[in-house]
Amino acid sequence: MKKSWFGSGFLLLSLSLVLLLSGCSSKGDAVASEGTTGDKPATLKIKIADINTNATFRVAVDKGIFAKHGIDAELINFGTPAEGVNALFIKQVDVAYGADFPVLNAVAKGDYSIIASAGLATDAAAATWKLFVRDAIQQPEDLKGKNLSFMRGTFLPYLWDEYLKENHIALGDVILTGQGAFDEAYIALKQGDVDAAWFSGSALSDKLNALEGVHELTDMSKTTVRLGMGIVTSNDFAKQNPEGIANFLAAVDEAATYAQANPDEAADIMFKEVKQPKESTLKDLPTNPWKVGFTQAAYDSLANQKKYMVDTGIIENDFDLGSKLSLEPLKQALPEAVTYEK
Repeated sequence: MKKSWFGSGFLLLSLSLVLLLSGCSSKGDAVASEGTTGDKPATLKIKIADINTNATFRVAVDKGIFAKHGIDAELINFGTPAEGVNALFIKQVDVAYGADFPVLNAVAKGDYSIIASAGLATDAAAATWKLFVRDAIQQPEDLKGKNLSFMRGTFLPYLWDEYLKENHIALGDVILTGQGAFDEAYIALKQGDVDAAWFSGSALSDKLNALEGVHELTDMSKTTVRLGMGIVTSNDFAKQNPEGIANFLAAVDEAATYAQANPDEAADIMFKEVKQPKESTLKDLPTNPWKVGFTQAAYDSLANQKKYMVDTGIIENDFDLGSKLSLEPLKQALPEAVTYEK
């Protein structure tokens, strides 16, 4: 009886050890493979520069689109996209977006790359940029001698330059005052500290249309200026996270498509997150669709803006634009959206 009990006990102990070791082995294999194999991508933490009127990133967060693509997104808010691009320099953010002007300003400074275009301004998109002026200004000629606002680090000096030239006004005939955000420009215009300023977005336009002593003079669609929009990151971040950037761009593209297909839901998200009136989001979405990719037209828009910036001394040292494009992650994520070839 003793022998039988001892043999049975030994057998049970052996089986228990085998099962325990097998369990440990299976658990270890699962931990090692998590995020690196199968359908779920590895998680990458990305700090993303954003502004209050952009629905794309907030939809991507709220609807779990970033999470699905393995992106742990932290949105950091700025007054303008240009401020967000500038935040790259102090490593406050990992990725930023903006018009050609601030994006080129970033890559001209050294170790930064354009990873995608987010679209080109159509006439409808250009029309959302409106010039509001004090009531004493009834025609372009009345701008002579006046104080004109622009957002520092943005394309607005270029827009002013082109608009004034089209109306035969020299830059020396006006005063240009740099400001940090639209809210600052709004208050300055309201108080009469500046006489004219460009604004974009339905929420601001509605406030300005209701403002006493101020009216809309024109909009950008009536000028020759059209904008591209780019997404930019540091070279180090691009080199260290090619797969993560591909996943990020795929998520942004999916969120942009979702926002356009579900405008009411996007408007609800924007109201919940930043208290933007729903009607403002519904007005802005159709005229400012994000289109992630990179085309010859996107390159040409950047090249034309770069020429202006070099010619006027805004960019001191010219550079090869092609060397500032890091499009491999985009080609991996959205191959059909990349039609530009060097």
